[in-house]
Amino acid sequence: MADYDYDVLVIGAGPGGYVAAIRAAQLGLKTACAEGRATLGGTCLNVGCIPSKAMLHASEYFEAAAGGAMAAMGIKVKPELDLGAMHGQRKDAVKGLTGGIEFLFKKNKIDWLKGYARFTSADTVDVAGKSYRAKNIIIATGSSVTPLAGVEVDNDKQIIVDSTGALELAKVPGHMVVIGGGVIGLELGSVWRRLGAKVTCVEFLDQILPGMDADVRKEANKIFKKQGIEFKLKTKVTKAEVKGKKAVLTLEPAAGGAAETLEADVVLVSIGRKPNTDGLALDKAGLTTNQRGQIEIDHDFRTAVNGIWAIGDVVPGPMLAHKAEDEGIACAENIAGQTGIVNHDVIPSVVYTWPEIAGVGLTEEQAKEKGEVKVGKFPMLANSRAKTNHEPDGFVKVIADARTDRVLGVWCIASVAGTMIAQAAQAMEFGATSEDIAYTCHAHPTHSEAIKEAAMAVTGKPIHI
Repeated sequence: MADYDYDVLVIGAGPGGYVAAIRAAQLGLKTACAEGRATLGGTCLNVGCIPSKAMLHASEYFEAAAGGAMAAMGIKVKPELDLGAMHGQRKDAVKGLTGGIEFLFKKNKIDWLKGYARFTSADTVDVAGKSYRAKNIIIATGSSVTPLAGVEVDNDKQIIVDSTGALELAKVPGHMVVIGGGVIGLELGSVWRRLGAKVTCVEFLDQILPGMDADVRKEANKIFKKQGIEFKLKTKVTKAEVKGKKAVLTLEPAAGGAAETLEADVVLVSIGRKPNTDGLALDKAGLTTNQRGQIEIDHDFRTAVNGIWAIGDVVPGPMLAHKAEDEGIACAENIAGQTGIVNHDVIPSVVYTWPEIAGVGLTEEQAKEKGEVKVGKFPMLANSRAKTNHEPDGFVKVIADARTDRVLGVWCIASVAGTMIAQAAQAMEFGATSEDIAYTCHAHPTHSEAIKEAAMAVTGKPIHI
């Protein structure tokens, strides 16, 4: 240890980085974490997962009171929007959670190196002008918003914004145009629609939510349309200009054709995210990135350079906070000489709209490419708890191998789909068959009974349809 300042130095304090640092410290390794942001937690806790969920939850209450859902249950109110207070509770949630991580760093004796790290050699980084040498370095720098050619984001003006700017709008826009029909665009578009904005979503592809099961994508499109979101599919944005206090977009068919213009009060650019590797001086460490800007790793999260590891959004795979967390734990355990494993075939994904949308494993299309499958579906309309809660939209879909009955994927749309999907993920982690799920007793009445019924439907034995 005499030659090194640390056993482990983590670059980045997002969900992957701070978890890796804590686990490494728990395992007895002298640990530091370099983070230049004023607070710990990365994009997720500061301007991503956590604040967006705070706004989604609050806006759900507002719409329930204003839009009739509460009236249908005999509760009549006329809500008044206090947007400042809504932003305030969002900021309180962020402050509490980021402060909690700082407490955990102190508790576990992790040194927070305040500044952005830059490699000077394979085992040394510079942070705020000071050099640190570590036996192991974990790159966990996360991702940032992918820019769109011809569209310049300026969050301060609050006209053309990215996901960070969309959380800070000082007033409800009359018309918001969301560029991109993925998770972030649909979540933040839902927030402002609930609060009174007209929302138009422009998507280059022929359907929203790329990568999800086709049935889910089709049903979600119908639900969002019913809620009032307008979709312009197979359409690309070629230019955006700010004119006064408005934005004017130039749209063209994705396949080519005549252009049209669309005016908006606010434009949200949400076409994806890119790995944060710029500024790391990876070349000084002997590292390169692939064509997608990612750092390639082996099964144990080792890079091509001995002693350098990488996790989270900077490596191949879905850009999800919980994936990064699991990789952070496994990476730290591998460094400590233990066996850290992440099953990348069982990583759940969730869209926190209303209703929620969730999936884990293969889509039906992916599963059919690998062989013959059996599929069971169950509508939430027939679920007792969803019925009493006035939550009829959605379904659960279970995809199983036709020969072995092993569950290959589960997809669902339901008010609490994000919570329900954990059962499916755990079942798949243990290699469950659809019969295993079908014959596991589920409490009644619960939304999760829909998973049981969908599993029973795989073999044609659903009870309630």
